[in-house]
Amino acid sequence: MQSLKGKTALITGAGRGIGRATAHAFAREGIHVGLVGKTQSNLEKVAKELSDYGVNVVIASANVADRTSVTSAVSQIKETLGSIDILVNNAGIGKYGRFLDLTESDWKEVMDVNLMGVYHVTQAVLPDMIAQKSGDILNISSTSGLRGTEGSSAYSASKFAVLGLTEALMKEVRKDNIRVQALTPSKVITEFGGSNNLSNDGTENYMQAEDLADVMVSQLKLHPRMFVKSAELWATNPK
Repeated sequence: MQSLKGKTALITGAGRGIGRATAHAFAREGIHVGLVGKTQSNLEKVAKELSDYGVNVVIASANVADRTSVTSAVSQIKETLGSIDILVNNAGIGKYGRFLDLTESDWKEVMDVNLMGVYHVTQAVLPDMIAQKSGDILNISSTSGLRGTEGSSAYSASKFAVLGLTEALMKEVRKDNIRVQALTPSKVITEFGGSNNLSNDGTENYMQAEDLADVMVSQLKLHPRMFVKSAELWATNPK
């Protein structure tokens, strides 16, 4: 397995939840991290938490739905970290309700963040990866991107689309020694996914954000000749 020490990573949605846990996991491996999120104060808090790891940390507030905002944030991060070796497209939102009750505005907001956000950030980072003939892109989808559930039409559609984008791009850039991977976690304990603990009856099982971050580290350590195209991750309720 390869060492990740000294590599550079950009993480979206890095101010809390999965993004925050991923930043900690990466920093422990010696990866320099660029943190992107909408809320500056959250990013500053995470950056402070990472100060003991001895890695470079750069923060840049941005709305991934806005291409100009993304371009500015990525440029700001690259000024300090240089080209990006690892991109984690994690930022996402959810809008839930009956199909007829979800408005066009609801759908547009979900698609702009969950799908177009992946497009905007990848567009800003990928050219350098192609030039250096190496890189890893990890897109966070969901089990809702594998199967629809009642009330999740907009969210599921966006996460299905992320999987399609991931597979198509994977086939396009694998010749450039770039790995494009998708993770499809079930429920994760975050401000977004829920705050329940593992239930006693097994009906509602949640994984921790740190569990997902550990999987990403393990996949990144794999020899560059191979990779996990997609990983479906489920929480269980150990007895």
